[in-house]
Amino acid sequence: MSALPTPSIRARLALVYGSVFFAMGLGLMAVSYAIVDHSLSPAGTSGTVARYIATAGPGTGPSLPPGAALPGPSSVRIGPGVALQGLLTDVRGETLHSLVWAWGALVGLMAVAAGAFGWLLSARMLRPLRDITGTARRLSVANLHERIALDGPRDELTELADTFDGMLGRLDDAFASQRHFVANASHELRTPLAIMRAQVDVALADADVTRQDLIATSRVVRDAVDRCDRLLDGLLVLARSDRGLESAETVDLAGSAERALDLVSSAAAERGIELRRALQPAAVRGDRALLDRMVANLLENAVSYNLGVSGWVEVVTANGGSTALVRVANSGPRVPPAQVPSLFQPFRRLSQQRTGSGRSAGLGLSIVRSVARAHRGEATAQARASGGLTVVVELPGSV
Repeated sequence: MSALPTPSIRARLALVYGSVFFAMGLGLMAVSYAIVDHSLSPAGTSGTVARYIATAGPGTGPSLPPGAALPGPSSVRIGPGVALQGLLTDVRGETLHSLVWAWGALVGLMAVAAGAFGWLLSARMLRPLRDITGTARRLSVANLHERIALDGPRDELTELADTFDGMLGRLDDAFASQRHFVANASHELRTPLAIMRAQVDVALADADVTRQDLIATSRVVRDAVDRCDRLLDGLLVLARSDRGLESAETVDLAGSAERALDLVSSAAAERGIELRRALQPAAVRGDRALLDRMVANLLENAVSYNLGVSGWVEVVTANGGSTALVRVANSGPRVPPAQVPSLFQPFRRLSQQRTGSGRSAGLGLSIVRSVARAHRGEATAQARASGGLTVVVELPGSV
């Protein structure tokens, strides 16, 4: 047996309007019936009918002789005024009967009219929903820029349309960011692959290639492979942090900073960079591997872009009770303040959109922000007036 089709919301609204009016009409009819019934009863006349019946003399009633028995199971005798009381009872019954039929017809007619009116009115009320549905059906990746832009009073439908427009804006930004990310990732992977292919092709085409040439080619290919490995590792960390936390434990950011300092100490010593630390316990709840990667990216980024002589990198951890923070500042070339926000975007560097060369994949600070947001925190950066950058990550503290 097939299921019955579900009526549209317009039909349901019309039925609701008609049913509500019909129920209210029945209630009004019942109240009216009770009022009329009470008004026509002897008790409802404040004793007037009773007194009239009591004082009515012989002959005031119908032609039944006094003392005659009324038809029925009892042997009640007709007395003065009994015939008048019977007449009033008949009138009362006929009046109530006519009232029920009149009210029933009127309520039924008005219920049908209310349903028809509800059908027409719901069409106008549901027009914004049809606009939203039509827009949703037309949407695709190519036209996410369309908006409903519903005009009218500020009500639930306008709020729904504005919420839908906001969602479209976020989807549009997300798809644009995804396209941009894929294009940049493809470019980053294509460059080392092209280098490897060129080196291999040159070695294969040269019949007099020497062992030294092959060693030099192998080193270039190895560097390109390392670059691909770093890029893929960064992409995996970024995807993992964007997916959210799968598990959480108490992690001390001071310990993460200590481990990150050990990782960059050799590179900093080779370049004459002084590492400064002011580490206080800063406990947070989160993924230890992601938090370690976040702090390590901060220090690696600070060391990599510290190009000055006798430069320095400072890392600070602190716990403010409800908030734990890690701050990494470094000396180096001056950073244009207008370019600071773009540093948190994947594959972005100073004054260039993509990473054409070098050891970095341009994912350091984007991973930092993604990990921070996965832990319900935020990462911000500020250019130092004397050169370099200060990056602060604030996370909810673990008491």
